[in-house]
Amino acid sequence: MTTFDVAAVRKDFPILQREINGHPLVYLDSAATSQKPQAVIDTLTDYYEQHNANVHRGIYVLAEEATALYEGARTKVAAFIGAADRREVVFTKNASEAVNLVARSLGDAPRGSRLHIGEGDEIVISEMDHHSNIVPWQLLAQRTGATLRALRLTDEGRIDLSALDDVINARTKVVAVVHQSNVLGTVNPVDRLVARAHEVGALILLDGAQAVPHLPVDVQAIGADFYVFTGHKMLGPTGIGCLHARLDLLEEMPPFLGGGEMIAEVTLESSTYAAVPAKFEAGTPMIAQAAGLGAAVDYLSAIGIDAIHAHEQDLTAYALERLSGVRGVRIVGPAEPVDRGGAISFALADLHPHDVGQVLDELGIAVRVGHHCARPVCLRYGVPATTRASFYLYTTRDEIDALVDGLGHVKRFFRAA
Repeated sequence: MTTFDVAAVRKDFPILQREINGHPLVYLDSAATSQKPQAVIDTLTDYYEQHNANVHRGIYVLAEEATALYEGARTKVAAFIGAADRREVVFTKNASEAVNLVARSLGDAPRGSRLHIGEGDEIVISEMDHHSNIVPWQLLAQRTGATLRALRLTDEGRIDLSALDDVINARTKVVAVVHQSNVLGTVNPVDRLVARAHEVGALILLDGAQAVPHLPVDVQAIGADFYVFTGHKMLGPTGIGCLHARLDLLEEMPPFLGGGEMIAEVTLESSTYAAVPAKFEAGTPMIAQAAGLGAAVDYLSAIGIDAIHAHEQDLTAYALERLSGVRGVRIVGPAEPVDRGGAISFALADLHPHDVGQVLDELGIAVRVGHHCARPVCLRYGVPATTRASFYLYTTRDEIDALVDGLGHVKRFFRAA
């Protein structure tokens, strides 16, 4: 596919042909999980029908084919994000596990190691982070006696950079911040965050779950020490995520889980560990899911992430304009399509988002309601929850129009009630 054609793209996604409650499905919840193209579905089926075997250990044909699919996916992912070495890509079951891997491993690093975190050290997160990038660091702080600090948000929905040098300081050991917010849509200035973290000698982790599917991401250019993302938000299957980390860090970090695959030698008294990345992939891995993720990367690469990003930028600008024209809508997050992705959260008059979402569902419109696993954002802006519409390469302007018309229906429904 040499040019981006949303109508052609939509034909590749079987679920988009569904009707819900007698209406065409309008799927506006891609920030929670993306839909899957037929190519990914076929890859999963083909794996189980033709290649199912455990990886790395077998010397028979099926095992070698399964291993090629699994390790081939690692090579594809590494190329997609611009990794310097395919060994820098560790497969996890999702982005949450990838964050937990880093937090746990840093907490287990021996005293005197550059990775060690202890009492008096500080860990910095942000007020807009997903719970997956908050709770693991809270647990680490509790285990080690470190102090957890947070970068706060402006009224517009962006990190308050005026406090950057105060919050990230000489006591900071780790900074963990989202690249693109799943609630506000904000694309953070990761260049400034990485530069400040490294200036004070801290490590930095970026949560790219909402960025890798939608933005051109080059981990070498970004320069973060750790970068995490997940497969199911980028057209891949559920059950697989990725940690990218510098090779020297992975080699120094203690393992996260123990078991088969991650060992070199085992006696009853002690063990030595396999080389990176196997050291962090204990047990039978997500073989089918990796093959599916490889197919998703192929699909995204064939279209081009730049073309996908441009399409989503157009949709985001259009949606912000249309939603701002709906009486009673309050957009939570940047109101302008600058450094902003296609996840738009809003409140509608005094209606609870659960009521809004339920009535929209009757029209076949799927949106997300709640705090979106980022409750501190809701607390910051004084809302119990929001309704969120989020877009991807298969979203159309007609679907945004359907959402706006649906909100009109919601208001009429509750006025009548």
